[in-house]
Amino acid sequence: MAIDVILGLQWGDEGKGKIVDYLASQYDVVARFQGGPNAGHTLKFDGQKFVLHTIPSGIFRKNLINLIGNGVVIDPITLEKELKKLDEVGTDYKDRLFIANKAHLILPTHRYIDAASEAAKGVEKIGSTLKGIGPTYMDKTGRNGLRVGDVFSPNFREKYELLRAKHLGLLKLYPEFDFNLEKEEAVWFESIEVLKKLINVDGEYFINDQLKQGKKVLAEGAQGSMLDIDFGTYPFVTSSNTVTSGVCNGLGVSPHQIGEVIGITKAYCTRVGGGPFPTELLNATGERLREAGGEFGATTGRPRRCGWLDIPQLRYTIMLNGVTKLVITKIDVLDEFEEIGVSLAYRYNGTLTDRMPFDICDGVIEPVYEMHAGWNTVLSGKTDFDGLPEAASNYVKFLEEKLETPISIISVGPEREQLILRDIIEVV
Repeated sequence: MAIDVILGLQWGDEGKGKIVDYLASQYDVVARFQGGPNAGHTLKFDGQKFVLHTIPSGIFRKNLINLIGNGVVIDPITLEKELKKLDEVGTDYKDRLFIANKAHLILPTHRYIDAASEAAKGVEKIGSTLKGIGPTYMDKTGRNGLRVGDVFSPNFREKYELLRAKHLGLLKLYPEFDFNLEKEEAVWFESIEVLKKLINVDGEYFINDQLKQGKKVLAEGAQGSMLDIDFGTYPFVTSSNTVTSGVCNGLGVSPHQIGEVIGITKAYCTRVGGGPFPTELLNATGERLREAGGEFGATTGRPRRCGWLDIPQLRYTIMLNGVTKLVITKIDVLDEFEEIGVSLAYRYNGTLTDRMPFDICDGVIEPVYEMHAGWNTVLSGKTDFDGLPEAASNYVKFLEEKLETPISIISVGPEREQLILRDIIEVV
């Protein structure tokens, strides 16, 4: 049995949570393979809104197993808050939520370092969510980190104090920063006790056993491909591999077990934080996109930068991920736009190109746009592709042609059922 993968093709916020929630009914297991509480997956159904930061988006489907894989970094405080939200709405998770022992823990001092480091950068800041993600992954690669399995060790407190001392030494390199460490530590250790009551497993054995039993597994990515540590807009990236290859390291599976790769893109483009964004619209149109799309971060609340769709960027991430099927979200946001832009190429340092340049952060990039007619029709109630206005269906067909990948699902609203299915994604 193969693992299907679902991930974002832009800079995050593509609407992955909703699509995972919808597709989850076809699977037995949903597994998060990277990232941490800097991600926010928003789900809306039955008139309610839920935002998940660590827990997989399949948790609201009864009887579905959910695994937080070893590639995820976990803040026990954030996790406990999410669990309380599930308790409040009566979602039973205690026998369905599993956590890999090899997943790394975010300490209060990780968040302290993150905030101090970002503040010290001044205008050069990368737009960190200040959740301690980067410092945690640094300790992971530096072989200093604490993992979930360590919480059951009789000398866990000693291990914690050693890492804490290292962090406090590093913090001497930065200007003083207001952070109540004692208070944060007290809450953190209380949350560790909650974490210890969950089902901890050796994630790599667990997921491979599920596959051997013929279980259908969906790997859920966080953030977006353009934030990948290797292939994103470095250094304005996250600290993990957000592309398909991250599934193998983040869950402990071999490459030949990857099946369908479902890539998610908005019908336009957004980005949170600093870094290059070729099609960003720093004008009234960009503001109009932000307001129409409710483009404010699910994790930070920060306003997202907005722009038109970028074909070179999408072709790049489709190539990196081996995308087999596309999902277009938030096309309904474009309902009232008279014209819709799509970038087909870049003028980069005076040369025309359709590829992502290496030094995208330093070069001068000017997108080359093609404008398409808007449809001036509300799409939110549409359930069939043939029922779309001609301009909307033409827009989808145009994207499909340029991206050379079939568009299987079109999202026309935030609710679970607001989807147009062109090619039903079947699990085999």
